Amino acid sequence: MRLRRRKLNLAICVLVLGVGIAAQQAPTVQGVVRDSSGAVVSGAIVTLYNASFHAATSSDSHGQFSFVSPPSEPMTLEVTAAGFLSQHQSLTIGGGSQLEIVLFPAKAKEEITVSATRTDIPLSDTPGSTILLSPADIAAAPRLRVDDMLRQVPGFSLFRRSGSRTANASSQGVSLRGLGGSAASRALVLVDGVPLVDAFGGWVYWDRIPRVSISNVEVFRGGASNLYGSDALGGVVQFLTRQPEGPALSLETSYGNQTTPDTSVWAGTRLDKWNLSAAAELFHTDGYILVPDALRGAVDTNANSEDATVYTTIGHSLGDKGRIFARGNFYTEFRHNGTPIQTNDTQIGEGAMGLDKQFRQSDSLQLRVYGDVQSYNQRFSAIAPDRNSETLTDIQHVPEQVVGGEAHWTHVLGKAHTLIGGIDSNEVIGASNELLFNGPNKARDGGGRQRTTGIFGEDIFRHASWTVILAARFDDWNNFDGKLTTLPKAGQLSTIEYPGRTETAFSPRLSVLRSVNQHLSFTGSVYRAFRAPTLNELYRTFRVGNALTYNNPALNAERLTGAEAGSNLTVLNQRLQLRGTFFWSDIVDPVANVTLSTTPNLITRQKENLGRTRSRGVEVDGIFHASSTIRFSAGYAYTDATVISYPGNPGGIDLQGLDVPQVPRNVFIWEARYWDPTKIFLSVQGRFVGRQFDDDQNQLPLDSFYAMDCQAGRKVTKTTEVFGAVENIFNQRYQVARTPIMNLGPPILFRIGLRLTYPAGKQ
Repeated sequence: MRLRRRKLNLAICVLVLGVGIAAQQAPTVQGVVRDSSGAVVSGAIVTLYNASFHAATSSDSHGQFSFVSPPSEPMTLEVTAAGFLSQHQSLTIGGGSQLEIVLFPAKAKEEITVSATRTDIPLSDTPGSTILLSPADIAAAPRLRVDDMLRQVPGFSLFRRSGSRTANASSQGVSLRGLGGSAASRALVLVDGVPLVDAFGGWVYWDRIPRVSISNVEVFRGGASNLYGSDALGGVVQFLTRQPEGPALSLETSYGNQTTPDTSVWAGTRLDKWNLSAAAELFHTDGYILVPDALRGAVDTNANSEDATVYTTIGHSLGDKGRIFARGNFYTEFRHNGTPIQTNDTQIGEGAMGLDKQFRQSDSLQLRVYGDVQSYNQRFSAIAPDRNSETLTDIQHVPEQVVGGEAHWTHVLGKAHTLIGGIDSNEVIGASNELLFNGPNKARDGGGRQRTTGIFGEDIFRHASWTVILAARFDDWNNFDGKLTTLPKAGQLSTIEYPGRTETAFSPRLSVLRSVNQHLSFTGSVYRAFRAPTLNELYRTFRVGNALTYNNPALNAERLTGAEAGSNLTVLNQRLQLRGTFFWSDIVDPVANVTLSTTPNLITRQKENLGRTRSRGVEVDGIFHASSTIRFSAGYAYTDATVISYPGNPGGIDLQGLDVPQVPRNVFIWEARYWDPTKIFLSVQGRFVGRQFDDDQNQLPLDSFYAMDCQAGRKVTKTTEVFGAVENIFNQRYQVARTPIMNLGPPILFRIGLRLTYPAGKQ
């Protein structure tokens, strides 16, 4: 009996040992899934199968997957993920097989954008010309500042050629498709559905967005007032920020010439249904002297800047497809604008809350509520003709408060219709409080309130190879409590109260898309759009150097009628994508800086409504994926923007037939990229900008220029990259302004830096 028990125990030990050895020697298949930029892809479905075996798993947060003990015979591995082309690979199972699967972006029709229609829609079905910048595109951009990165999109421009690195905020109004530059933007800029455009002035503080917190950027070119109302006259730029799926960290820090340190960081995590994230960016540059050597005087000093921004977000998941979140942002900046006296600074505090909730499979709701308070301060001077002295003329303080919100409902009706309806409202209170040091007055205060409310609806209809989008919006806006108070040096205080004004706008849109086959489609759209004048244009007078611009409380809204037609072509197994669009836009009552008088010491202008301007031209974009690591892209925009009529003519010069200022006729961009972060990455970008005019009378031309930028680096550990970047490689000192003195763009700029990404490869 005892002997039999010993034999049984021995047999069990041998069996356990054999199973353990067999398990250790059993074949395994394991690997990692990455995209073409080297970033890991989580949640990819990985299937291993043959005629007699089938098993499936998904990649984890590190992009890793594994199969234990599959049969030792030929197998097929299939990997699929949303937004990517499926990959199939044949393999023979052996112990410890280690694989790296690279997924390539799906054809354009499968990519998703949201800004054009306020709902997810395939990129190829958007009702206009849309550019989508991915995390890989953002990382590959050599330029440091976000607005400079966007200049690689044909048709995108700011009021002047100068960027936010050194330029005054009031020159950062964004325009698309040659609608003309001014302090006020003629395109709407959003961050996760919340406006980034300054509600008082219409300009954009681009530095408020930490670069590493950006997930995607969408640039929709074409009137979009049918869904977004005022400001979307020429299109929409939307930044989508990252949401954490687990513990994650991204850090980019660099140091460059002109004493330019920059640090951008984002960190986030998920705890059960809660997600938390925070982002910050710190920037400083000593800058450079704007005026050419031959024209400089003793007052010319470096134009420089420093800024800091902090974002914090807390969110809570509502089921599988819902989220509620709250976000806070604080931003501060300080700038020297090229002389000792001319400085400006800004402080902004913002809060926002949002809800995204899907009900069943056919309905979803989005809510946004936001508000901010702001303080903008600027000092102005008069500069002597020899530029050896300057005199303080004006200290200006601009307080601002904004509150707004929007809600829209999306309903999928059957298989053919997607219906969208919503409402939004915004109110801004702002003023310009000035201490004056020359002229007859000691002080001047002007300001008011503006309230805008809109309702909108849209039907996206799909049938066979056709997509038809019919949308309309009605807006009502009110300007009230407007007044101007003046304190003269001799005499009594006087106040002018402006009568309240109410205007309305109807903004319809019809878009049609016809897919001939999987390679070719045609699009066409007609639409109306509008832009209400800002409080800055209505009530604030300002001076830049020896150019004085008066406000105009009688301005009317700009109203645009536009049309476009284009085609999309995808060939060579989705590796070559081409798109071309012809566009035409007429604006009635466009607001312009009209020259009233010119002397050697002062140019005097005023905000005025012109009669009509016309912008027409063509945009062509192309992308060629030569391989998984090599990509070429290029874009061209030709824009003919002219003044069609100007009945007022207070300056005494007929502007009819002249070019709209700040609009070049030709812009060409290109990029070549080799991107394999496990070895080396390299991107080279070029940009040609044609001749344009700096003034309404076309007396001050700005010459054409060509500039190139590059970036190169490599990964040194699984989580760390080193890189170097150069902007304006050939040191082209191109002209950015001539009102009245010539200003130049930046010289060659270079920096070296480090990127830290956790988990490894996670963008």
